[in-house]
Amino acid sequence: MSIPDVLRDLLSAPGPSGREDIAAGVWRGHAEKFATLERDTFGSTVARVPGTSTAEGTSSGTAEGGVPSLAVVGHIDEIGLIVTHVDEKGFLRIAAVGGQDPQQLVGQRVQLITKNGLIPGVIGKKPIHLIESDERSRAAKLKELTIDIGATDKADALEAVRIGDVAVVDAAPIELRGGRVASRSMDNRIGSFVAYEVARLVAEAGGAPGEVQAWAVAREETGLHGAATTAHRVRPDIAVVVDVTFASDQPGVDVNEIGEHPLGSGPVVELGTPLHPWVGDRLIETAEAEGIPYTISATGRGTGTDADAINIAADGIATGVIGVPLRYMHSVVETAQTEDILNAAKLIAAFAQSLTSDVDLLR
Repeated sequence: MSIPDVLRDLLSAPGPSGREDIAAGVWRGHAEKFATLERDTFGSTVARVPGTSTAEGTSSGTAEGGVPSLAVVGHIDEIGLIVTHVDEKGFLRIAAVGGQDPQQLVGQRVQLITKNGLIPGVIGKKPIHLIESDERSRAAKLKELTIDIGATDKADALEAVRIGDVAVVDAAPIELRGGRVASRSMDNRIGSFVAYEVARLVAEAGGAPGEVQAWAVAREETGLHGAATTAHRVRPDIAVVVDVTFASDQPGVDVNEIGEHPLGSGPVVELGTPLHPWVGDRLIETAEAEGIPYTISATGRGTGTDADAINIAADGIATGVIGVPLRYMHSVVETAQTEDILNAAKLIAAFAQSLTSDVDLLR
């Protein structure tokens, strides 16, 4: 199964936290074909597909008097790097944007987002021949790494970049055997793609009973900020957050800690303390009714996703989480199963179609 064109476009677009403009523009360019778009100063986008029922949902979470509105949420940002200093030889010193593993960066090509457009660079390391034997087993530290753009000196480098410019690893998506896909930024272009795809499926079907909103929110990787501000402004009745989760079939992973969610096992329905039990139960019922494979994960505290901001927004939003199993998270070769991604969208679209005006979210 090949990579859907929209997902490929999203994976190919750079967009680290705080500088999501290019990736968000790609998402909007596709979503505007079937939905009404709203942008905000934070960099988040909401795409609305109107409901077919005569009565709209409320913002109270009770759905009293109408079919509840549903937000499907994926964050559009990715981890990246930011330029903190340019040394006299023109090398760029960097810091992390989000959770970076320095071991993933050594020897990588990067794209810098600058006022002059996208500029290529590389992250090199001293040749092994020149590394002392007792240093060879030591892990690289981010403060030791630099980006080389080919500049001859500091002045030359500063003609192309400035302090505060950001970068992402330049790693295009590739198709692997068995319908699997590897790329940087799967976390969480997968989520933003699923949000888009749910809205597209609903629009293609002529709508769902209640309004369906696809959210592509900013700055999740640095604090769940876009989800918090969007939820405060929009206040849907129900939110389903879509993010990646740890695949259990990666070497070295303990299923006793994360549960069993191998690639190909379908979307993961998360249940637990911060999540609304009715939403989780209905997602499971929908998966079973539609014949969509799924697994379940559980949390006694936070989810580590935008759901942690959304469920406590306003006076409380009934929130669920769907995960997509992912190998090698926060790396340049994040790997997922295309079928799992599409099944996540099919599940949530069917969930949207199942909502009725008698849904009671009060607890």
